[in-house]
Amino acid sequence: MGRAADPNFEFQKIVAAVGVTLMAIKFFAYILTGSVSILTDAMESIVNVVAAFIGLFALYISSKPADRTHPFGHGKIETVSASVEGTLITVAGCLIILESAERLLNPHPVEDLDIGLMLIALTAAVNFATGRAAIVRGRKSRSSALVASGKHLCSDTVSSAGIIAGLGVMLAAQAAGFDALWLDPVIAAAFGCVIIYSGLGVIRSCLNDFMDRMDEALIGDAAECLSEKRHKDWIDLYGLRIIKYGPRVYVNLQAVFPKYLTLEEFSYETGEIADALKEKFGDSTDVSVVAVPCLDFCCTYCEYDCPDRKEKYIRSLEWTPETLCCTEPHADSTRLITEL
Repeated sequence: MGRAADPNFEFQKIVAAVGVTLMAIKFFAYILTGSVSILTDAMESIVNVVAAFIGLFALYISSKPADRTHPFGHGKIETVSASVEGTLITVAGCLIILESAERLLNPHPVEDLDIGLMLIALTAAVNFATGRAAIVRGRKSRSSALVASGKHLCSDTVSSAGIIAGLGVMLAAQAAGFDALWLDPVIAAAFGCVIIYSGLGVIRSCLNDFMDRMDEALIGDAAECLSEKRHKDWIDLYGLRIIKYGPRVYVNLQAVFPKYLTLEEFSYETGEIADALKEKFGDSTDVSVVAVPCLDFCCTYCEYDCPDRKEKYIRSLEWTPETLCCTEPHADSTRLITEL
């Protein structure tokens, strides 16, 4: 198993264990109270548990190194895992709405609601702490499976908080002598809609990953890194492409260097670019840099003291996400050189 993915895999074990424990507590609270709103929370916990174990399997597979049949590694399994989780969340929301409609037509008494609310409050607090930790760890290691698990736990917390608030109002209404049984299925249906929205959001994010949509955050980080680490021999950088497969990041770009550099010097400079990006994104980063010799129009933004200079140096290019992602060398200096 890859070293970078080990912490994610171990943390996902914790997520799975927490999910099983909280599911048991929520179903106990439902049996105790008979509240369909609490059943809503318990049903979502089933999804949590199933998704946690799917994520555990995905993180195990994604940690495997690249091989002959999977030259870019196995990281895409994390996107598959997250899409399955999003589908499960959406289905759970639909089932909750159906159950709420049935309970609204056929009301049932709710008992021991105060104890049930305390149990749900406990599970909400644990869910939130676990979910935030999963999101922070997942974003740091660029694990879509771990981030999806964390977001699911946090959305579960929001649902639990809303259910607690709604049932609290119902409890107060009952204590005042009002018939408020209708609130229970209405609250459940409302949060069923919230759960469906959350699930569709996860699916949308997975579709972006499947379509290899540009990760603007990664591009921005790369632009910042290259600007900070730039050498005067790095005349121009363009054609930046970044793709993420699970914990691994693949970077491709083209770099314009002075044409009189030797092959060894070209290799050294491309290595410096690769090292800068690996320092930024971590060891699970593969960088491919194509070295391109400079042309005469590059003189306007090349500060190197060159005997072959054809034009006067004006100023260096500003490397931004927009300029770095251009597919051609930056010949149009009026467009890409910052004006005085």
